Amino acid sequence: MNPKYITGFTDAEGCFCSNIFKVKASKIRTAQLVFSISLKKADKAILDRIQCFFGVGKIKYGKNDDTFSYYVSNIKDLREVIIPHFLKYPLITQKQADFELFKSVAELINNKEHLTIEGLQKIVNIRASQNLGLSDVLKTAFPNFDPVPRPKVEATEKPDPN
Repeated sequence: MNPKYITGFTDAEGCFCSNIFKVKASKIRTAQLVFSISLKKADKAILDRIQCFFGVGKIKYGKNDDTFSYYVSNIKDLREVIIPHFLKYPLITQKQADFELFKSVAELINNKEHLTIEGLQKIVNIRASQNLGLSDVLKTAFPNFDPVPRPKVEATEKPDPN
C-alpha cells in the first residue's frame, strides 16, 4: 500500500486516543495510547492490508456495532512504527492536531511520567484538548484539569496526490 494512502485513510477513518482508566480493583489510574481505524465488516480486508503495511497491531471484531477495528496500543510499536509514519507522511486535516497531542502523551509515557500523579495530570490536560475532550467521569476524577492549547492545523498548500 502507498504510505500516503494510509495517511489519507487515517485522516478520514483513524483515531489517535489517549485513554485514562482505573486499574482493576484499585483506585490507581493510568494512561494508555491507542491508534485505531474502524470499518464495517464488509471492509475488513482493508484493515488486513493496513495491518500488513505497518507490521504491528491487532484486529478485533466489535459485536455491538458490527465493525472491525485495527488498533495499536503497544507503546514500543507506537513510538517505533506509527508515530514515525505520520511524521514522514503528515495528516492534512484537524486530525493532525490530535496526532501532535498523541505524540506528546507518548513522550510522557516513554519517560514513565504516567506513573506519577503529576504526570497523569499532564496527560489529562492534554486529553482534554484531544478528540471529544474529557468524559464526565474524568472531569470528576480530575476536577482541576487545565486543557493545553490545541495545535493549529492550517492547509498551506495543496496535498500531493502522488
